[in-house]
Amino acid sequence: MRGPFRLSEQLEVPRAQRKRRTHAERTASTRSRIKSAVVEAVSECGFHRTTAAEISRRAGVSWGAAQHHFGDKDGILVAVLVDSFNRFAERLAAVPVEGKTLEERVAAFVAVAWEHFGSRDYRCTLEILLNMPPHDGASREHPLRGATLEAWSGIWDRFFGHAELSRRQEIAVQHYTVSVLSGLASMMRFEGPTGEHRQIELGFLEDTLVRTLGRARN
Repeated sequence: MRGPFRLSEQLEVPRAQRKRRTHAERTASTRSRIKSAVVEAVSECGFHRTTAAEISRRAGVSWGAAQHHFGDKDGILVAVLVDSFNRFAERLAAVPVEGKTLEERVAAFVAVAWEHFGSRDYRCTLEILLNMPPHDGASREHPLRGATLEAWSGIWDRFFGHAELSRRQEIAVQHYTVSVLSGLASMMRFEGPTGEHRQIELGFLEDTLVRTLGRARN
C-alpha cells in the first residue's frame, strides 16, 4: 500500500498588499474629516455649541492637528464655506444650457440651486454666515466675499449672460435669488424638509426670473 499523501510544497494564500496612502492622501482625509465634523456638529448642536472640543471629538483628531491644517476655528469655518460653494458650482456646471430657452434655463437653475440650498450642508453654511462678524463698511472686507461674488457671477453669466439688464439690475436679481433660496432654506427649520408649499414658492421664483431676465434694458 502507498503511504499517506504528502505535499512537497507549502500552500500559501497571497496576502493582499495594502497600498500605503501618500502624505497628500492622508492630509486630504484628515481635512475632510474635520470639515465633515463641523457640518455634523453645527447641524445637530447649533453654531455656538460647535466648540473646538466638539469638532475634535467628532473628527477623531486632536485640536492641535486641526490647527495644523486650518490655523484656527475660523479657518475651518471658511474651509467649510468654500467646500459648500464649490459643490454648488459643480452641480450647476453639469447642467447643459446650450440651445435651451430662457424658461428651460431658469427651471434648471432653480431646481439644481434648490438641491444645494435645501441641503443640510447649506443649512450649516447659513448658520456660519449668520454668525460671522458683520461687514461694517469700515473694516477690511473678508477675501472670501470677493472671491465668492466673482465665482457666482461666472455661474450666473453661463445661464443668463444674454439677459439685457444693466449691471445694477443684474446684481439686484442675483441678490434677490439668493435671498429667496436662503429664506426658504431657513424656513425648513420650522417646516421640515417637505414644506407643503415648497414647489409653489420655487415656481414663484422661476416666474419672477423669467419675467425679469426676459425684459429688455430700459
